[in-house]
Amino acid sequence: MSELHVISTGKQSLEELTSIIRDIHTYIDWLHLREKTWTSEQLKQAIDDLAEAGIPRSKVIVNTDADTAYEKMTGGVQLTYESMDAANARHLNIHWRIGCSVHSVQEAVKAEANGADYVLYGHVFASGSKPGMEPRGLENLRHAVRSASVPVIAIGGIAPENVHDVLDTGASGVAVLSGILLADNPVDAVQRYKKALTAG
Repeated sequence: MSELHVISTGKQSLEELTSIIRDIHTYIDWLHLREKTWTSEQLKQAIDDLAEAGIPRSKVIVNTDADTAYEKMTGGVQLTYESMDAANARHLNIHWRIGCSVHSVQEAVKAEANGADYVLYGHVFASGSKPGMEPRGLENLRHAVRSASVPVIAIGGIAPENVHDVLDTGASGVAVLSGILLADNPVDAVQRYKKALTAG
């Protein structure tokens, strides 16, 4: 089954994010907390609040802050290519799923060699979060999939309408931010993504 990763947008309050995730978490495989302006204490509070709302800690992936992920017993960590240190993260928790964000085929291969369990590759299509930046496109995604043996998750401009094309490259799933979390109806949006992934 292709995976659906949902990544926090950095544009919502903890209360709003928790409310949405409470409604959609049964449809998603992983929730990434990528909140660059939050302190570690805010991040810890978020994980606790999400757990109290019924979202399993095992479904949460924390971006970059491995110490917080360890303390709060989340399911994994997401590292940047520049800070990729899977060995150290694995030392904290051998059961973690460790991901790495990459932007080229070479970075995908290097991340795998450095111990990543999967990579987020993008941005594949034009994305509002990357204004003016040329997307990598489907052929580069296909090359990354063929070059790395770990799962490659596509990110950037992913919509239900292009999920089929993404999966056709061999990608193992998609990662979505605003397409779900900033949708007028997040439940309807996540269901459309899930249907597209299931249809494959």
